[in-house]
Amino acid sequence: MAGKVSGLLEFFMVVGRLKRTVRAGWVQRHVAQPESVSDHMYRMAVMTLALGDNDGINRDRCLKLALVHDMAESLVGDITPACGISKEEKHRKEKDAMNHITSLLPGDIGTEVIDLWMEYEQQTSKEAAYVKDIDRFEMILQAYEYEREQSRPGELQDFFDSTKGKFKHQTIQEWVQELEKMRNKDPTDDKT
Repeated sequence: MAGKVSGLLEFFMVVGRLKRTVRAGWVQRHVAQPESVSDHMYRMAVMTLALGDNDGINRDRCLKLALVHDMAESLVGDITPACGISKEEKHRKEKDAMNHITSLLPGDIGTEVIDLWMEYEQQTSKEAAYVKDIDRFEMILQAYEYEREQSRPGELQDFFDSTKGKFKHQTIQEWVQELEKMRNKDPTDDKT
């Protein structure tokens, strides 16, 4: 029993590193006080609650996928295209990290976590595809917030450009359309 508990505590500490792992894309763009990977994953998880019963999507599964999709970054960091690491090498590093992380968990839980991570990575379910849309949407929502909060209008356009035409689900497409309206609104329109 003590070995299981110590493994769990180590798991909790490893994933706790996500609270201190900043999102590299924001650092590369010189965003002040960038969010952590944990911040990003938390809001994604909350967003899954807003899905409702769309297209027969299992919200509980989406929540789990959101919570594990970036878990490997607790060990390998946030690897972006600007890091110069191939997609294959990134996947290998993250898979090795996930194998270590899940080895700290009891067998059935560890198996579930690695299976969820692989499902997201390989996009093998409609829930994984939905969560991928949420991942992209959360990123552009955060970009919009940084532009507004840090008086950087339009400076993070490349994040929006990177998602153009990639949203598959109507609900998320509606969120994107509304965000674009908000972003394109003249700030003087709010003044009466």
